[in-house]
Amino acid sequence: MLRLETRRMILRDYTVGDETAILKLKSNPETMFYLPGMRLNSLEEAKADLCQCLLDQTAAKRHTVFFHMESKTTVEVIGSIGYTIKQNTPLGKLADVGYFLLPQFWNQGYASEALMRVIEFAFLEDNVIRLSAGCIKENVGSEKVMQKCGMIKEAEHINCTWHAGHLQTRVEYRLLKNEWCTDTISLK
Repeated sequence: MLRLETRRMILRDYTVGDETAILKLKSNPETMFYLPGMRLNSLEEAKADLCQCLLDQTAAKRHTVFFHMESKTTVEVIGSIGYTIKQNTPLGKLADVGYFLLPQFWNQGYASEALMRVIEFAFLEDNVIRLSAGCIKENVGSEKVMQKCGMIKEAEHINCTWHAGHLQTRVEYRLLKNEWCTDTISLK
């Protein structure tokens, strides 16, 4: 079982019994506004989601490395963060990173703190050599997290995504292991 720590949080693999926390997170309309395809509507859906997480965590070749984010002091659910491995190469893994938090934890540095720790784990312990991330440009908070964590803007795709009844611009960021600056670890 994977378990990481930051200054304020525990980032851990999902466990049996996390379905209520998953439902709280993934049924929140604000949290899932930019991820409508992942939104859950019932405890049964949360149980199925958790079952898939648990299966993936125990697979011989793990496809996703997503962590349940919880407060060290209150054990309250904060969000979810991690990455999906897109390709295994002879040089290492290529992965897409993502995160989503409950609104009461926005704008307090939790996403940046957690992402810095996930980047450290990916590069130093999981043979990841490239992390990619992206968001709709109007999601300024998410883009700021990527920037704060040292990710580099690669592209801006004008009017490429349909969201909330409009064409939206999407920004794409990356971080290569050899571009990563270990000075960012100081937020732990």
